[in-house]
Amino acid sequence: MRLTEFHDLVAEQFGTVYGDSILVDHVVLSLGNRTAADAIEAGEDPKDVWRALCAEFDVPRSRW
Repeated sequence: MRLTEFHDLVAEQFGTVYGDSILVDHVVLSLGNRTAADAIEAGEDPKDVWRALCAEFDVPRSRW
């Protein structure tokens, strides 16, 4: 997954403003107690970060 696709999915699912906030403010345990933005910056695959966010926020499996 490309980073642009990741950001598009976040915006579609959560909205632009809330999605941007989630990326930098919400700590996800399955990402090593990091925010999504920190995980991506550390080199995590955006696909794995997207799946972690989906699990964390109970996004329907069809959107994963």
